[in-house]
Order: sequence, then structure tokens, then C-alpha cells
Amino acid sequence: MSIQLTPLTHALLDEVISIEQRAHSHPWAESLLLNLSSRGACHYALLENDAVVGYFYAQNIVGEVTLLNIAVDPDHQRKGFGKALLEGFLKVCEEAKAESAWLEVRESNVGAYALYELAGFNEVDRRRYYYPTETGKEDAIIMSYLFF
Repeated sequence: MSIQLTPLTHALLDEVISIEQRAHSHPWAESLLLNLSSRGACHYALLENDAVVGYFYAQNIVGEVTLLNIAVDPDHQRKGFGKALLEGFLKVCEEAKAESAWLEVRESNVGAYALYELAGFNEVDRRRYYYPTETGKEDAIIMSYLFF
């Protein structure tokens, strides 16, 4: 098994779009996924044997990196790919000499919250009733990671 983190290219987008549709209850619009050159773009795919198993979209603005979207193929979840993807994200941040990394996570996504906390992210705030759900809205938990 060969795993590698690689910058996201247009050649990988069909796989990314497929994962996005299956991994999220409220997926991003395809137009957002197709835009690989947005301001501060820092988008990567995690490949296993040359197939996309996960990805992240991030934005680096003057040393502050925001993790905008992250997903692992539902067929490959609970196999350590989420941890590998998050570690890859933090490594990319370090290589870019980032001062901090930021993300937000649905309050119901306790597995992701635990993974972020284990990696060294800290909860700093909440956006009340931010994310849509099947029955209403839920909070977004804002988390940060400081590089020293």
C-alpha cells in the first residue's frame, strides 16, 4: 500500500467530487471544488495506490491557514486516512511557515472533533446555529492550532 499527499490537480477532481457528494450531508457546490486557484489556495489529495481516498481544501492568508473542507471516502473511513490527511495538512502548514491553523467542525461530528483535539487543536469559539441539519441547525465549533 502506497500513500501520498499531493497537490490537488484537475485530473483528480472527478474523484474528489464523488467523495464530496458521498461524505457530506451538505456537500459543497461543484463550482467551489473546481476552483483550484482561489486566493491563498492550498488544496491537496491523499492518494492510496494512485486513487483519491481523501482531500482537503485550505486557504493560506498571510500565515493564517484555514481548513475549509476535508473528507475521506466513506468506503475508506476508520482506516487511519483522516489522521494521515490531518497530519499532512499540518505538515503543509509548517512548511509554509504558518503561524496558526483554523477550522470549524459541526458539533455533531464528535469523531472529527476528537481527531482535531488529539492533533493539538483547541476549541476557541462557536458559531451558534451555523450548519443546516435534517431538523434545523447546529453549532459550528471553531478550533485553532498554533505553530511555535
